[in-house]
Amino acid sequence: MKNTILFLLVIGFYSTSYSQVKGIVVGTNKEKQEPLAFAKVKLLNAKTGVYTNEEGQFELTLPKELPDTMVFTAIGYLPDTVIVDRADRFISFKVVLYSDQLLPEVVVSYRKDTKSISRLKVLHVEEIGLGELRKAACCNLSESFETNASVDVNFTDAVSGAKKIQMMGLDGVYTQIQMENIPYLRGLESSFGLNSMPGTWINSIQITKGTGTVTNGYESMAGLVNLEIRKPEEMEAFYFNAYGNRFGRAEMNMHTGIRINKKWSTALFAHASGIFAENDNNRDGFQDIPQGTNFAFMNRWKYNGTKMEAQFGVNAYLDQKFGGQMGYKRNPNSGLYGVELDSKHIDAFAKTGFFMKKPYNSIGVVYNVKYQSVDARFGNRVFNGEEKRGYINGIFQSIIGNSNHVYKLGLSGVYSDITQHMDSLKNDRVEIVPGAFAEYTYTGSRLTAVIGARGDLHNLFGFQFSPRLHAKYALTESTDLRATIGKGWRVPNYMIDNISLLATSRTWIAPVDIKQEITWNTGASLVQGFKLFKQQATFTVDYYYTQFENQLIVDRDANTSQIQFKNLTGKSYSHSLQGELSIGLTKLIDLRFAYKYLDVKAEYGGILQQKVMVPTHRGFTNIAYKTRNNRWEFDVTLSVFGQARLPVAQLDSVNVTTDNYSKIFPQLSAQITHTYKRWEFYIGGENLTNFIQTNAIIDAQNPFGDYFDATRVWGSVMGANVYVGLRFAIEHKEHDE
Repeated sequence: MKNTILFLLVIGFYSTSYSQVKGIVVGTNKEKQEPLAFAKVKLLNAKTGVYTNEEGQFELTLPKELPDTMVFTAIGYLPDTVIVDRADRFISFKVVLYSDQLLPEVVVSYRKDTKSISRLKVLHVEEIGLGELRKAACCNLSESFETNASVDVNFTDAVSGAKKIQMMGLDGVYTQIQMENIPYLRGLESSFGLNSMPGTWINSIQITKGTGTVTNGYESMAGLVNLEIRKPEEMEAFYFNAYGNRFGRAEMNMHTGIRINKKWSTALFAHASGIFAENDNNRDGFQDIPQGTNFAFMNRWKYNGTKMEAQFGVNAYLDQKFGGQMGYKRNPNSGLYGVELDSKHIDAFAKTGFFMKKPYNSIGVVYNVKYQSVDARFGNRVFNGEEKRGYINGIFQSIIGNSNHVYKLGLSGVYSDITQHMDSLKNDRVEIVPGAFAEYTYTGSRLTAVIGARGDLHNLFGFQFSPRLHAKYALTESTDLRATIGKGWRVPNYMIDNISLLATSRTWIAPVDIKQEITWNTGASLVQGFKLFKQQATFTVDYYYTQFENQLIVDRDANTSQIQFKNLTGKSYSHSLQGELSIGLTKLIDLRFAYKYLDVKAEYGGILQQKVMVPTHRGFTNIAYKTRNNRWEFDVTLSVFGQARLPVAQLDSVNVTTDNYSKIFPQLSAQITHTYKRWEFYIGGENLTNFIQTNAIIDAQNPFGDYFDATRVWGSVMGANVYVGLRFAIEHKEHDE
């Protein structure tokens, strides 16, 4: 039966140059249509091809030599072809493949890149798919970047177990984190929230370097991380994951997707984890990681109607931990140094889209309300915080003449009521920030550009203007050049942003006044595709420069007995250079190499010097192998971290330290996965070189003394970790083989 090809958009220029195309492949059994994930799209003469993503979408560059034959294939469906000529340079189209249930069973094997850079998107966006997330235990968001060189995840101190991300050498507070374009991990969540999102809930992660578009808000200063959660209509009927490691950590994750009817579907997610053993691998008398439990739940709904579509849901978690000296059991009067962390979170979110009669016109609105509380104790120091937040963002999209010219207009609003108390310090405020933005996108045969601007009226800091410009130029059919420049800003929360610094005896000196932090980010990237060993390879190099107009400086060098918070009076900047080479050695083996150079400086102690805890150099290697029958997967990742400047330590005649820089150290991880029918079994290890930082805590024997400091941690304090786990999935009946 001849397949039907529906061309949705036929846009292009009749010229001798090539162009890039995108589209969607769907399958039908005559009763319904659904997107086909991992369908293959190949050009016969050019011998290039791609696979569709989880939503059935693909991107492909047409060669200069045309005509060519584009072939579409997918397991269980009849293949189809289309001749592409110079007169037919498509920007977007839809292909419908018919089910082939009457033919004998045919097994088709193929490989899809688990990590890639989108060729069509104007911004430099790294796509991390399910395959990449499965390469590691990936039990929460903080562990989802272990096989990625662009994002660094570091422990903030040696006693709380808290982690923060870094992009381009800048603290995670300068990276905008979103859950499906909804602000996430903002405010009180910023320090401990990475552990709150189970990795098994995540379908994919998009990492954008530089400032994002104005539609995403004003806080994108160093980059943007967007989390795509598994969709109800695409999920398994039942999924279960169990995990355990040698440090006494155990975890269970479950989720299910329920298709109620053609319009309604829902999904339930549940998570429970805990650490139930004391660990002191570096033998300093302190628990290397706190004990405690974490429970999380999410319920999301999706509605597909004829005039509108909507998604909405609720997300909640309860995280309770305690650690400190060995033997501490949540008793401040025990005489032992204790760490206690209690976080409570609940939020409701919704996204609505409205179809309009006029073609290319649409309206989308995003809503979010959140409640968050954090209570923390570090020895005798106590922090209490509470946040109530509301967010709304509405976007109207249309075209000017044709779809080469697209514009967006929007309104946004942020409400935040936050209270923070620490010792005798207090930082309470209410923020009300209405905003408006406009954005124009031009799409040509080679050049694509996005120019936008937004204005936000802050009730405390007045009007803020944020212009941004992004451009992509296709130098050749395999070479893309991108450039970006833009302004971002945020209001700092000096207490929760630096709560790990309570794990020291130093006195906090609060800022005289708090000003908004402002950055300008400029960057460029080059993506080159080529053939190596008859396999596809990609080389990427990018450079970004971030300059602060104003920044809240955390100065640990001016006075060894104090931590001073003050507004920038001199220079503060970040230079980030990264190169990455991805090679498919064979159809079964992938290699990835990366190198990153960071020059991040500001004035500390009156001197322009490198920011503390930021390695200047980092090397990265990943090798992945999968057997032909897809039964076995092997993955190894090696990262080597260069020296980082350490904060000046407070010294006396007894406690003397002269280590002003960290050591060069490796981090080696590996995992083996075996698939048997509906089961997957995996075993892996982290820090397999068993590297342990010595003297991570200064004066650990006198935690209530004047020289105690657990914030100079730069390496592992736990040693090698070994874990095991299993995954079990039941697909919906129509997807069972």
